[in-house]
Amino acid sequence: MPLLSDSIERFIKELMAQGNEVSLRRNELAQHFGCAPSQINYVLSTRFTLDSGYVIASRRGGGGYIRVMRIAGGGENLLRYMACSGIGEGISKARAHAMINRLLEEKTITLRESRLMKTAVDNCAQPVAGLQDGMRARILKSMFCVLLMESI
Repeated sequence: MPLLSDSIERFIKELMAQGNEVSLRRNELAQHFGCAPSQINYVLSTRFTLDSGYVIASRRGGGGYIRVMRIAGGGENLLRYMACSGIGEGISKARAHAMINRLLEEKTITLRESRLMKTAVDNCAQPVAGLQDGMRARILKSMFCVLLMESI
């Protein structure tokens, strides 16, 4: 049985299939899934991040809504942004996976490439505790640079 978070994420992405934006009411969505509104907040804050290619806007009050917008663009520009600005000196496994998933969704990389990249940045690939985020960032930047060189 799929996790509730996975079901909510899939539902929102299906709503977005018609366009790059969807407006939702948090309480109505929570009712639909039979969960607390905080569960909706959790999904939005962890699955629809800037690294994953989304921007969240909200308006409070009686007519309030949450708007989920997909950032357009991919390919070489996306790779440049991620390699230069998105990684920094260290990066968590979750953020690295989100970036790789974004490249896959944009069809910048293949499923095979995404699996190889995820394996390279997983914790088991960095045996030195405490240095994992820095090593992961350097590995990811190197892979993005190779992809950029291949696209020229």
